[in-house]
Formats: sequence, structure tokens, C-alpha cells
Amino acid sequence: MYKVKVNDQFQFDIEINHNVLKLNGEELALDSINSNNNSSHVLYQNKSYNAEVVSFDGAEKTCSIKVNGVIYQVKVEDQFDQLLKQMGMDNLASNKISEIKAPMPGLVLNVLVAENAEIKKGDNLLILEAMKMENILKSSADGIVKKVLIQKGDKVEKNQILIQFK
Repeated sequence: MYKVKVNDQFQFDIEINHNVLKLNGEELALDSINSNNNSSHVLYQNKSYNAEVVSFDGAEKTCSIKVNGVIYQVKVEDQFDQLLKQMGMDNLASNKISEIKAPMPGLVLNVLVAENAEIKKGDNLLILEAMKMENILKSSADGIVKKVLIQKGDKVEKNQILIQFK
């Protein structure tokens, strides 16, 4: 399920399963035709809508969408964002980070950075398997990797330091 916020005012729960779209638990019957990569024509309840993606930021999970000439600011939270929020880890990002700790016990499936690597906010750092799910840990700020304290195949405990930054 995705939590979608429009114009920092309206919030919707969206589910997509087997090409069935549900909005706040109710199935939507949409008829759409993609005009090109960024725009579509949608029919909903006998009304016509022209929708165009104006801008997209994958790292921040935000976009601007123009519908019939009106621009809407959209922010999406996926299940991982919601899990971090439930764990109280959604607002830990700051302008400078010194280390990344394991949010939960798990198994390191892959380390995606090396020592002295320059990283940007949103870059993938490592993949941690926990509770039978693969979790990609991302950088919350720009920085330079000082030391990688784990390697592929390591088992880690909650709050164990995984990566240190300069």
C-alpha cells in the first residue's frame, strides 16, 4: 500500500494488485491511454482528464503532475517509508551523518559502497535482509565513506555500526 499526499493537504491510501487500483479501499474503474512517456488521457466516471508528469524526484519520492491545466504536488510513501516511520526512524536525517547503524537484526546481502567513496543523499549503501525482506539502506545525506565495518554475508544486530563517514 502507498500513502499519497497531494499538495500537503489531502492524503490517500492506494493499492495496486494485479492491475486493480484501489483508492482508500474502493476499487477505481479507470480507462486510460498513454499519450507519451509523461502524459496520459484518463476517463473516470464519464469525465475526461489529461494528466502530465511535469517533474519527478525519485530519491525524494515526489512529483508534480498537471491535470487539465492544474499542477498538483504529490509525495508518495511506500511500505519501507511507512516501516521507518513506525520504527521512529523517519526523521533521523540531518545535513551531516557520521555513521549508519543496523535498524534491525539481519543478514548483509550486499555492500554497495567502498571506503573513500563519495556518496550523495539517497544513494544505496547496502542491502540488509531482515524478517525475510530485503531492505536497501540509503544515505540520508551527502558524505564520504570512512570505513565499511561489514561485508557480504555478515549477520548484524540492531544498532550495530555498519558504515562510518568522514
